[in-house]
Amino acid sequence: MLLLLADFWFLPLIYLALISLVAIIITVADKYAAKKGMWRIPEATLMLIGLLGGATAMFITMRTVRHKTKHKKFMIGLPLMIALHAALICLIVFKFFI
Repeated sequence: MLLLLADFWFLPLIYLALISLVAIIITVADKYAAKKGMWRIPEATLMLIGLLGGATAMFITMRTVRHKTKHKKFMIGLPLMIALHAALICLIVFKFFI
């Protein structure tokens, strides 16, 4: 198992980069749609992308473009997801690499 993890250590980084890119794109798209009065991306979809690993990128993007910064669901929920992701990463690192 350790050999398998060592051989493919870069895959989680690729996943994180891709989910972060998706989080940035949908956050900016939703901000654009809000300004233009167009169809919006559901909040549940935004939260799901955050939960799947895009919380950090989404939180930074929301703060940068000032989108949903008055919504407690996002300004509290996303940092909690970031803390959850950090705890999971620590758990995995300590379990498999230390």
